[in-house]
Amino acid sequence: QMASATQRLESKQQTLEDAYSPPANFLEIDVCNAQVHGDAKSRFVDYEVKMKTNLPVFRMAESSVRRRYRDFDWLRGELDRESKIIVPKLPGKSWKRQIPFRADDGLFETEFIEH
Repeated sequence: QMASATQRLESKQQTLEDAYSPPANFLEIDVCNAQVHGDAKSRFVDYEVKMKTNLPVFRMAESSVRRRYRDFDWLRGELDRESKIIVPKLPGKSWKRQIPFRADDGLFETEFIEH
């Protein structure tokens, strides 16, 4: 009997080892550990960006750098312009939290930075 173009392919049963073993190639990126620097009008937040991979194109299997919001904004713009990678919009800066004379730390409030 001739195979149809819409015929289902036979699938291999996935084992627990297949499901829970490390992938053959991986690239993990974690943005974490926000820190507030400076004071008054010169305050800013930066974030730690951790990378782990086993891809041979990278010289190091693990690395870590600190970056500010504007760096993520620039990278998103470059990826959007120069590649087919779909990058979700960054969370916007909260203008309400920048109002002076707030009772809290506004943009620098820990709860706001972490979310």
